[in-house]
Amino acid sequence: MNRRNFLKTSGAGLLATSSLMSIPMLGCGEAPNVNRKTAHSGHLILRFKPYELKLKHSFNLAKSSRTTTPDVQVELEYDGIIGYGEASMPPYLGESVESVTKFLGSLDLAQFTDPFRIDDILSYVDGVAPANRAAKASVDIALHDLLGKIMGQPWYKIWGLSPEKIHPTSYTISNGTPEEVQEKIKESERFRVLKVKMGVPGDKELVETIRKATDRPLCVDANQGWKSKEEALEMCHWLAERNCIFVEQPLDKEWLDETAWLKERSPLPIIADEAFQRLPDILRFKDVYDGINIKLMKSTGLHEAYKMAILARGLGMKVMLGCMTETSCGIAAAAQLSPMVDWTDLDGNALIANDRFEGLIFEDGKVIPADKPGLGVSLIKGME
Repeated sequence: MNRRNFLKTSGAGLLATSSLMSIPMLGCGEAPNVNRKTAHSGHLILRFKPYELKLKHSFNLAKSSRTTTPDVQVELEYDGIIGYGEASMPPYLGESVESVTKFLGSLDLAQFTDPFRIDDILSYVDGVAPANRAAKASVDIALHDLLGKIMGQPWYKIWGLSPEKIHPTSYTISNGTPEEVQEKIKESERFRVLKVKMGVPGDKELVETIRKATDRPLCVDANQGWKSKEEALEMCHWLAERNCIFVEQPLDKEWLDETAWLKERSPLPIIADEAFQRLPDILRFKDVYDGINIKLMKSTGLHEAYKMAILARGLGMKVMLGCMTETSCGIAAAAQLSPMVDWTDLDGNALIANDRFEGLIFEDGKVIPADKPGLGVSLIKGME
């Protein structure tokens, strides 16, 4: 018996005796979406359900502000074993609950009788329609959770990664009233690095307010908010004097020449976020940015993100691992990759008030994946 068949057989045998069953997803007031004709063993069964994420504080960015994030929760079942995933959709991704559910409803995953055919499955999902990156990520994440459970291992171990190499994650603070900013600073006390959302009026005042409270390192995300390369360069020098580590997406994502100019002169690394989406973008941006921010929701999930990290590091670029506002399911998925990167920004679950999952470990300022099969998280009792 070869190693893969052994892992499949032994893992499935152990998990078949567990309580993992095909159950409805509760908490949203209606039955889950499921293609009933596929509900039998030996095939992949996909279910999905809208779930609005409620933010603890308003999220104020350079070009928007919001108090909720639309989300779709996903289950992928094979022979009674369930993998969990999600699609989180901040406005700039251009996706919606309607577009995600329409895309997921168009998939025929029942054609796949072997969940280990990960390349074939995800190539099929990617080819059904262009864009839809968060929707595709939700299937990818659920498939990885499912396969990890079948094999009885977390993905960081399957990839041979060491949790000892994980860096502290940052905690995001955006502008607001003085009272809101003070509350956010108070909530950030257990984090060793702060991420400041800038590119709006009052940028410097926000940093000075934070600096009066703490001298912890900062990283800055301008969200395309600075209006010229000269303004961006002045801000980079100002921030370098205030213990800033790097600046993320300082200029409009279309301003490649201006960003390359800034990269050559900035005392801080310049990291691509909105400009960077999929694997081919890395070669386009290797001379424009110092590094990339990988987010599963914009990069279609773990399968491509793993390849991104390898290629970027091979080209000498820095790698940041970021997130949207997500439940612990999406954050736990990203955390599997965290030993591969230079910086982590995995606080999305800490920013919401209605997480559905538990099991993710936060220790000494680091988000650490649990040593449990798959993504290592489980549904909170009552949130099924």
